[in-house]
Amino acid sequence: MTIKCKVKSIEPLACNTYQILLHPETPVTFKAGQYLMVVMGEKDKRPFSIASSPCRHEGELELHIGAAEHNAYAIEVVESMQKALEQNGEIEIEAPFGDAWVREDSARPLLLIAGGTGFSYVRSILDHCIAQSINEPIYLYWGAKDACQLYAHQEIEDIAQKHSHVQFVPVIEQASSDWKGKVGNVLQAVADDFASLESFDIYIAGRFEMAGAAREQFTQNKSAHSEYMYSDAFAFI
Repeated sequence: MTIKCKVKSIEPLACNTYQILLHPETPVTFKAGQYLMVVMGEKDKRPFSIASSPCRHEGELELHIGAAEHNAYAIEVVESMQKALEQNGEIEIEAPFGDAWVREDSARPLLLIAGGTGFSYVRSILDHCIAQSINEPIYLYWGAKDACQLYAHQEIEDIAQKHSHVQFVPVIEQASSDWKGKVGNVLQAVADDFASLESFDIYIAGRFEMAGAAREQFTQNKSAHSEYMYSDAFAFI
């Protein structure tokens, strides 16, 4: 179903990364971890994870869009949103989509893995689980090129401090001398920290090749069960 939305705000989160708040003309019902399509044309619909959680979005939909210079696919969407904001116009979306939503009835611990702005996907799941008082252990691993791309670092640190069942592990590829966290590949960081992933529900968002590598590595080397691994990328690889 096509839904018209007002663009309420566009704010920078990090270098070339934007937070966009949309106000749909009719309420959108979705599950934590689902995504929407921004309609750019009749045959041009572009997917973005919904960063807000279904229980605490107050009628608005939040997106985190990484629009680096080489990524025209995302830049064009941000530009379209900016034009709508300036002209008090509307954009169109279709929603919801995706099968990688959080399984709330599961009693298994959660492992949330995000690469870059894939964080928006796991943020929705984390926020929803906390709001619904889901107290299974939650491990959130967020990988990025450098520390400035971890735009919600302090927000998640604060959540982890407040909720003892939440552990946050940021991982960056390029570290400055004052960085005190993990350095390298986010999947390797997970592999280093867990002898087995057999008992986990695993949720993954990032580049398709990262999701594919996670499924292969974790099922082969860490006893993860593919039926308990969730990523919308799996439908395309």
